[in-house]
Amino acid sequence: MPYKPPVRDYAFLLRDVLKLEQYADLPAFADASMDVVDQILEEAGRFTGEVLAPLNSVGDKTGCTWNEDHTVVTPPGFKEAYAQLVEAGWPALGSDPNYGGQGLPHVVNIAFSEMSSGANMAFSMYPGLTHGAYSAIHVGGSDEQKQLYLPKLASGQWGGTMNLTEPHCGTDLGLLRTKAVPQGDGTYKISGQKIWISGGEHDLTENIVHLVIARIEGAPAGTRGISLFIVPKFIPDADGNPGERNSVFCDGLEEKMGIHGNATCVIRHEEATGWLVGEENRGLALMFVMMNEARIGVGLQGVAQAEAAYQAAAEFARDRLQGRSLTGPKNPEGPADPIIVHPDVRRMLMDSRAVIEGGRAFLAWTALQGDLAHASPDEAVRQKGQDYMALMTPVVKAFLTDRGFKVASDAMQVHGGSGFTEHFPVSQYLRDVRIALIYEGTNGVQALDLVGRKLAANGGRAVMTFFAELDAYIGENEADPQLKPFIDGLAKAKGELQEATMWLMQNGLANPDNAGAASTDYLQLFGLTALAYMWAQTAKAAQAKIAAGDADPFYANKVTVGRYYVERILPETAAHLAKLKTGAELMMALPAEAF
Repeated sequence: MPYKPPVRDYAFLLRDVLKLEQYADLPAFADASMDVVDQILEEAGRFTGEVLAPLNSVGDKTGCTWNEDHTVVTPPGFKEAYAQLVEAGWPALGSDPNYGGQGLPHVVNIAFSEMSSGANMAFSMYPGLTHGAYSAIHVGGSDEQKQLYLPKLASGQWGGTMNLTEPHCGTDLGLLRTKAVPQGDGTYKISGQKIWISGGEHDLTENIVHLVIARIEGAPAGTRGISLFIVPKFIPDADGNPGERNSVFCDGLEEKMGIHGNATCVIRHEEATGWLVGEENRGLALMFVMMNEARIGVGLQGVAQAEAAYQAAAEFARDRLQGRSLTGPKNPEGPADPIIVHPDVRRMLMDSRAVIEGGRAFLAWTALQGDLAHASPDEAVRQKGQDYMALMTPVVKAFLTDRGFKVASDAMQVHGGSGFTEHFPVSQYLRDVRIALIYEGTNGVQALDLVGRKLAANGGRAVMTFFAELDAYIGENEADPQLKPFIDGLAKAKGELQEATMWLMQNGLANPDNAGAASTDYLQLFGLTALAYMWAQTAKAAQAKIAAGDADPFYANKVTVGRYYVERILPETAAHLAKLKTGAELMMALPAEAF
């Protein structure tokens, strides 16, 4: 079954739920009228559905090929599709017009990115990581570095990577051993091995710009001594074109469970020439610009793969004949009824759809906060946007990938034994999405980041602002009888999230293990509450369309799926609250040797 990009859903989200046109007076939004956005969405759907989706299985079955000369060949069709991507200008959609970008809001770019990832996750990682490298240089690079690298990265003419992980250190980057030796001419010699470098070598672009963290000789130990460097595969010549080959090499590819179409490389820097980005020993802050963008992108992958898996499961459930409906035959002329008549199959499909559509709204809403943080002339709005981006990033990343994996697993379950074979696409979706729970900081690390850093930042300003926003929304809409289920559900979840936050403040400081033990349940509780807020806004927009006389079933279906979320999924908040309040005692009670 071909993947159908969620064009209609994004048009509704951007026009009616987030009301994008109310921001038309802001610079980034001036060229993003809904007429323009509708055209972008339609073309995005066409390109991702017709060009990228047919290559998804090809990439999975063929994978990438490493050669003895340290080059990598991507799967058949990838190079041609990438050339079409660049020619159409998709990589430049949300980039700075000063460097050849189109300057559209990130919330519009999110729509294309989800469709791209849903159509072909492995392929979409190449331009996705390139944009991350662009963002880090855009924030921290010198004027000269920006002029040299940003136009090529924004267009997709050059690729980009981030080189963080080493064989002995992943999350704890303070243990890195890659060293940088100053040469006295503004360059450094970079030496060390990096692993799991997505897109570290390939044949899609004429150059690859590696952003590498390393320690300059004599720098402090730990994270305080990390610097960031630009290490291009080919050193740009005087005209800015690829020149001399740098001594950075791909020594092999990882054999992975999924995302076979993306080259996951072992990269060796052998006194490679690099240029410092920003200040010495301040590299981690710049790398986090790239990492935080990537974390939003990984949350997006959770939604995207869930959508693709759900589509496959729904089609299978409509076609597969098995058993009879409990309430009497629904296909009396046939030997059996399609399995979509069975309540338990409906449970899996409705669970999936409620999470996907609520998660997509959460993704777009969060991206909009980032746009407002940059574009609003109102300092209070900018501060709120920055606070929300910091607070929500770990929730977007972890909650949406946890749930995305469950959707893919349920999609396989709907398929039965057929789903466990490679004759159907759902096994690839399950394998591909599994990495999203791990890379860019495991979901457990995201939960620790949320409770350990983000809640307490600026005296808890971000989470208190969020609570106040929820209270205001509940107050504004509690008298609307059609929204009552949504407002009641949101109010209950918000109360439980607030209670959990107070419990953490009281018990986490006294015993840090309490915060660690509660962190995953807290993040899940936060994600469930955030989606309840998204569904309340979505239902309000859909009800307004219905009240205006629009008989399109799309809107009534939205309300039904939203009510299902509130009644069947949102009650999980109570269980997460109960679990987190048990603290760390029993979790930490057994000695290590008992495991």
